[in-house]
Amino acid sequence: MLDGFEILTTSGVVLWSKSYAPISSSLINGFIRDVFIEEKVLPSPTTADDTSASQHPSYKREKYTLRWASVKDLGLIFVAVYQSLLHLSWVDKLLENIRVLFVDLYGDQVRKPHSTVVECNFDDYFDQQVKELECSAEASQRTPQITRNDENLKTSPDEESEDPPPPIPGLLAGRKSPNSAAPSTDATPTSTPDTSRPSTPLNGHLLSAKATRGGTSRRARKAASGKPTAVDGLKEKSVGKAKGKQLRRWDADGMADEDEDVPLDYSATSDADSRPVSSAGVEPVDMAASGMRTSKGQYILKDLDDEVHSILQSAKQKNQHTETSKPTGVVGSSLGAISGLFRNVIGGKVLTKQDLEKPMKGMEDLLLKKNVAREAAVRLCEGVERELIGKKTGSFESIDTLLRTSLSSSLTKLLTPTTSLSLLTSITNITTTQQCPYTISIVGVNGVGKSTSLSKLAFFLLQNNLSLLIAACDTFRSGAVEQLRVHARNLKDLSDRENLGRVELYEKGYGKDAAHIARDAVAYAKDHHFDVVLIDTAGRRHNDARLMSSLEKFAELARPDKILMVGEALVGTDSVMQARAFNAAFGAKRGLDGFIISKCDTVGEMVGVLVSMVHATGIPVVFLGVGQHYGDLRTVNVGNVVGLLMS
Repeated sequence: MLDGFEILTTSGVVLWSKSYAPISSSLINGFIRDVFIEEKVLPSPTTADDTSASQHPSYKREKYTLRWASVKDLGLIFVAVYQSLLHLSWVDKLLENIRVLFVDLYGDQVRKPHSTVVECNFDDYFDQQVKELECSAEASQRTPQITRNDENLKTSPDEESEDPPPPIPGLLAGRKSPNSAAPSTDATPTSTPDTSRPSTPLNGHLLSAKATRGGTSRRARKAASGKPTAVDGLKEKSVGKAKGKQLRRWDADGMADEDEDVPLDYSATSDADSRPVSSAGVEPVDMAASGMRTSKGQYILKDLDDEVHSILQSAKQKNQHTETSKPTGVVGSSLGAISGLFRNVIGGKVLTKQDLEKPMKGMEDLLLKKNVAREAAVRLCEGVERELIGKKTGSFESIDTLLRTSLSSSLTKLLTPTTSLSLLTSITNITTTQQCPYTISIVGVNGVGKSTSLSKLAFFLLQNNLSLLIAACDTFRSGAVEQLRVHARNLKDLSDRENLGRVELYEKGYGKDAAHIARDAVAYAKDHHFDVVLIDTAGRRHNDARLMSSLEKFAELARPDKILMVGEALVGTDSVMQARAFNAAFGAKRGLDGFIISKCDTVGEMVGVLVSMVHATGIPVVFLGVGQHYGDLRTVNVGNVVGLLMS
């Protein structure tokens, strides 16, 4: 853990600092005196204007270690302080990233002549980098640790041949205790008993002599120990066979064919469930990490991580461009620069289909590797090809550059929504003009994270002080109502703790018609003045016509204002069929209004499912799920998505 971080100028002015533990001012003063004034510690020889932390030796004073980076043209010094006993391998990376971010954000203020004040609101950027680097370091250390534990569990032949540990006093030599099957891994050895033979034997250490003809029988000993005998097992098996198991039958509508007196609703609250359950274990959610409040008091999701990564990526590309443009020799560098400059240059040429055939094949393969469905990739490439055929290239412009520019423009146009996606604005318009709750329904196939995405969306709406009613309309999957009950309890605890909006769960158990429950939930929300109704539905396969047919009835009775489909980022070509099937399942007059793409934190750069689903339906992506916490919901940054697809 860091003890402190300082950003100061070569003249000694501190621009920004953060301390995690009290640090004496003499530590920084001694660092400036020894390194920059007396030059007792010199960096490695370099001609670069900006020197990173890896080019400087560590400065150690008292019990602390200082690592630093600098920007010569601005006269800035970045210093990280931590205790020498700790081994923080990510400090150099932190210094490099903070140097790039600070120069990009506040470099113009520092460059102003005669500037005496620099307004720095740098805490969020710094905390984001520290958290990200710490998590990556912990993840990298966790894997080798598991490997070492697995190796320790494997016993070698030499270890197996070792003598067994000495027996507990009072037992026969060479006899193993039932409780000592596995050797203890505790660091503290067990204490030796005070007496040579314990007065009271421990459990499992009792020794019994073999039964004689006049002693108790084996069956009596079994009965005394409570263990079942073979005869008892046969009796139980015979009883089970006689009773048999009655299979449950289901009719064509998916309803259980049972007698009226047989209860099928296992979600009824019992005496144990009615007792208040403490939700003190719910972790508080850092609201500043996932969103920010506007001047009007609205809580909107922000893309701070995307902003930071975009700045670092642009700086990395700039450095790579600088490195490649540096001459490496007198003759060789000149020839290399000229050959690289005129490679694939077709300035002033009219493009034909033969010119684009090979580059288009490479671009199609790139999209397929990014998890874009083949249908969407082929149609995108065909559209770019039609646009470029017959086009005259500019001076010193290669086919690859022109192709990437055109495809990037097409992806941006495809992913950019044509209508406003402001959910808060839509909710305000409905609740104020029509005096009724705004209804949002969540649909999707099995296992994509509908209930979790609904809970994230509910937490986002609670930040805006809206009253929510969650309708449990998944009456088929076992545990669906209980899952929403836990989410509602956690959200209620968080809202009470932060003094936010209110949330309530509307449930009718299992085995009932989901469409009627949704209709009743909307009526209940209107009578009790709720702002938003979030309807959870059962997962269903998109190629099952019987299950998909019930969605049309659901749309007619519930009449949701917005229907959002949850799709996971891990799915490939099947995403096109899923999107089209759900979009057409609500009837001719109703369709999907948006997508929520879950599990985006598991795919990295392979975000092609966004392109596949939008290309198949023309419906925009509204939110992205990036984790398993309530605050892990983000809006779509089209520029960053296109950058990941083109990388």
